[in-house]
Amino acid sequence: LTEVKVDDMGSSSSFSSSLGSLPHPFSVSRNLKKSRSSTNRLLLVHSRSSHSPSSIFSVSPSPPPCPPLAQPSLTRGVSQLSKEEPGDVVGRRGAIVLGACLNGLLFFSGAARDEGATGTALAVEDDTCSLAVASSGLAFCDRLVGDGPAATKGQLIKAHYVGKLENGKVFDSSYGRGSPLTFRIGVGEVIKGWDQGILGGNGIPPMLPGGKRTLKIPPELAYGMRGAGCKGGSCIIPPDSTLSFDVEFIGKA
Repeated sequence: LTEVKVDDMGSSSSFSSSLGSLPHPFSVSRNLKKSRSSTNRLLLVHSRSSHSPSSIFSVSPSPPPCPPLAQPSLTRGVSQLSKEEPGDVVGRRGAIVLGACLNGLLFFSGAARDEGATGTALAVEDDTCSLAVASSGLAFCDRLVGDGPAATKGQLIKAHYVGKLENGKVFDSSYGRGSPLTFRIGVGEVIKGWDQGILGGNGIPPMLPGGKRTLKIPPELAYGMRGAGCKGGSCIIPPDSTLSFDVEFIGKA
């Protein structure tokens, strides 16, 4: 994201991508205390360029190896972000964007997808579902197995979700806004646990259209030691957090 335009009142900004313009600008509230609504969103936007300190608090990606995980950056108050054009997705590193708490926060976290390896699953009891744990540490449970063709790497798909912390607190959901998330699977647009948990691999079967799956994602497949949305000693996603997502794979977009 390379351009920032602030109106005369200093209340909103518009961003353009160096990889191609987003279909629509999105507004950013610059005063969280004056926000009257909280809109939970988990959207996707690809980022490869550096960000202006005045617009985004950037944190340099952790160096490889195992796996290269970009640390989250944040900006204030995402009110709207439309899905990107197919051509905007380049490379393996991307971002997961969560709007939460006082009209939202923008986080970036990308990860290269772990290819291929198979693993042994171990049974773990959840409240309502028996989780199987792959060798990567990602746990999953199919609440409803779908049918039809699985997604393929790089395909644009749609999914509904509810994201929760280990204590059960919901930090993000697509159901509330009545619109599923559209993103490209398997190319690093989302955290590694999402790519692996939906596309399959590492001992995990792929999700099928119409399927519903619970994913329990360890920190190393999510936001790691840094957490996300941290400000003034408080974090929306604390460091070393294990995250739980109830995912409904709708199908290709």
